[in-house]
Amino acid sequence: MLEVDGIHTYYGESHVLHGVSLRVAPGEAVALLGRNGAGKTTAIRSIVGFTPPRAGRVVFEGRAIERWPSYRIARHGLALVPQGRRIFAPLSVRENLLLGARASGWTLERVFELFPRLREREAQAGGTLSGGEQQMLAIARALLTNGRLLLLDEPSEGLAPLIVREIGTTLQALKAQRLSLLLVEQNYHLALRVADRVYVMNKGQIVYEGTPAGLETDEEIKRRYLGVA
Repeated sequence: MLEVDGIHTYYGESHVLHGVSLRVAPGEAVALLGRNGAGKTTAIRSIVGFTPPRAGRVVFEGRAIERWPSYRIARHGLALVPQGRRIFAPLSVRENLLLGARASGWTLERVFELFPRLREREAQAGGTLSGGEQQMLAIARALLTNGRLLLLDEPSEGLAPLIVREIGTTLQALKAQRLSLLLVEQNYHLALRVADRVYVMNKGQIVYEGTPAGLETDEEIKRRYLGVA
């Protein structure tokens, strides 16, 4: 479904990604882990066209998209839940949801079934929601674009442990529906709950690829690159 092959991405003259390669198969959940500054968000930005790579390829469903503008990539079926949620604070929950909605599998009623609290707050301004509710809104908004691959950039950031568990349960439910997921996370335990495969990044490079079970037993990778004892 998604093939990222040897991409090199820069901010100005600063070389941030050094030959990053990863893949997501149809119906698969993949986690991209690493410390702050490892290059995870830049990898997402490269995939969705915000910061196009200067070299390498990004292929989605058989089409090279690394030179496409972001709006065309989104229309082609990549849905993004951005870091920091980026909801429109003055707009109501309903208005936020309908902004990018496209007619297909996901409907307003269906996302309200997934997130009942959003139904309760349908007329409430997005900026008045709690952090957890805003994250639910960001995920629901992405689902309504009816993309075939959902990219989530740090969905647990700044959330209380109870809400993080709820987000994890939601992602597992989406995975059970065969939606493909690429999850960028610092929360090791959330990522391993959801993922079929795991990549670890450090200083703009992939330093590990394997299964969650394999990562759990690799004490050196966990200690050196993730700070997990």
